[in-house]
Amino acid sequence: MTPSTLSIANLADWVGNELGTSDWVTVGQDRIDEFARCTGDDQWIHVDAERAERESPYGTTVAHGYLTLATLAPSAFEVYIKPAGITQAFNYGLDRVRFVAPVKTGSRIRTRIKLLGAEPKGGGRVLITTENTVEIEGTDKPALVAHALVMLAA
Repeated sequence: MTPSTLSIANLADWVGNELGTSDWVTVGQDRIDEFARCTGDDQWIHVDAERAERESPYGTTVAHGYLTLATLAPSAFEVYIKPAGITQAFNYGLDRVRFVAPVKTGSRIRTRIKLLGAEPKGGGRVLITTENTVEIEGTDKPALVAHALVMLAA
């Protein structure tokens, strides 16, 4: 099976399989600063590069955990929603989120997505559960692992 053969009609056949991996995305300071402005989370470890270089155990600023988590939605669109021709996708919830390793400024990340479950809900809707592993280029530990629930419709 390839992602191009995925559809709402055959989601059950994909349970237990990897749906794919998103492209690499660079998490730069501009993106981190913008996230801080939008959310009001302007802790120095995210936005003060000079202080982070002096005082942070990472030697640089790091992305917000919730910024990293927010990359799951565009990854889902790239990996399976658009390729499968799904026209509606709604965040339904998160069952499990673990922030495993920090994303240092300038790092590249990508998301590996595995389908854990697909439950028909009637009316052409399917509630899926995916395991999302955000990988950091050049490291063994992922940035985060999250089980996401998404309601899909044709």
